Amino acid sequence: MLTRTIALLLAPLVAATVLPAPVTAQSGPLRITISEGVIEPLPFAVPMFQAETGGAEQIAADITRVVAQDLTGTGLFREIPASSFISTPASFASPVAYPDWRAINAQALITGAVAVNGNQLTVKFRLFDVFTGAELGEGLQFAGTTGGWRRMGHKVADAVYSRITGESGYFDSRVVFVAESGPKDNRARRLGIMDYDGENRQFLTDSNSLVLAPRFSPNGDRVLYTSYESGFPRISLLDVASVGRRQITTVEGEMAFSPRFSKDGSAVIYSVSTGGNTDIYRTDLGSGSHSRLTSAPSIETSPSLSPDGSRIVFESDRSGTQQLYVMSASGGEPQRISFGEGRYGSPVWSPRGDLIAFTKQNAGRFHIGVMRTDGSEERLLTSSFLDESPTWAPNGRVLMFTRETQGASGGPQIYSVDISGRNLKQVPTGGFASDPSWGPLQQ
Repeated sequence: MLTRTIALLLAPLVAATVLPAPVTAQSGPLRITISEGVIEPLPFAVPMFQAETGGAEQIAADITRVVAQDLTGTGLFREIPASSFISTPASFASPVAYPDWRAINAQALITGAVAVNGNQLTVKFRLFDVFTGAELGEGLQFAGTTGGWRRMGHKVADAVYSRITGESGYFDSRVVFVAESGPKDNRARRLGIMDYDGENRQFLTDSNSLVLAPRFSPNGDRVLYTSYESGFPRISLLDVASVGRRQITTVEGEMAFSPRFSKDGSAVIYSVSTGGNTDIYRTDLGSGSHSRLTSAPSIETSPSLSPDGSRIVFESDRSGTQQLYVMSASGGEPQRISFGEGRYGSPVWSPRGDLIAFTKQNAGRFHIGVMRTDGSEERLLTSSFLDESPTWAPNGRVLMFTRETQGASGGPQIYSVDISGRNLKQVPTGGFASDPSWGPLQQ
């Protein structure tokens, strides 16, 4: 039996409008350029958002904390504590006392206001470059319901992040994963979904059958995963809104697994194992027609499409060891791209199209790494007893992955790291968790 309903799974919709600016909006010099070098976090101040209606005080405080936590969690920003403030805005429309903020070395100032009318919530904010004394971009206003207050905080943080880094944010996004419980030799597994920061966790399936490797659709409305409900691995499709499920009809074989959506979500690429041989296939979800993409006496699995849909990266042991290959999305002769020591697996194409993330096993250690799409500039970002299953943030700047700990009491947890190898941290999931799949920014 499914454990949650649409009312619990879907956050309220949030609409955004542009606020009239009291001064001419400018693009000042305030900017973080993201590189692989060591970055000194940019100091910012975010006074508690103004409560413009009675009863809005707690939500205003909560949204302010979400904005601050999102930004500091990137490792690119450093929050100046409220105890250091010389003054705070009397209202959202009050002029900014720039000298007071310069005195505490704030480079960016975020101000906001919150209004509550019944279950309707309005949040507005502005971003200021303290040293130039100018507003950075135009103010924005988000409208929704009180139940969606966390999303509004994430949307504010996304806008601030984007204006300062010049890149899209990733805070207003969700992650589907496998929640695990029970003893190590008999774990129960069910699909879960959560905000990128581990909040708002819900379950999409029960734990009556084994589930593995969930994968979000391009627009985040559906999830593919491998299920053992029939006793053998088969590919299932779950609608996130209705929590309805159906099994995908794949080509005949002993096992079907490692599914991913095509670029437009109309087809599925996956692996099928028959008679000890494993190849990659494509199935059109509308017509049910199948296409065989590889044909070799070896194991081909873990396919991942490039963002433009033209190429597929996958893992294969056709060279004698587990390595990464790239081929046309329609099949054809693949090109090997991994040549370092050790074995490579679980490749995932970056949404930016510039990098491929992978798992590497070498000298008794597991690593999460990235390389260019031609295999050059390989960089290992992590190292542990067992790191696997990388997945990309919507903006291609951060990876989540599974890290397993040793011992009888050990288990999997979800971690994140940026593509420079900095800011490694655990994502709170309320228990053991594995196989994350990062969805797109919510609409």
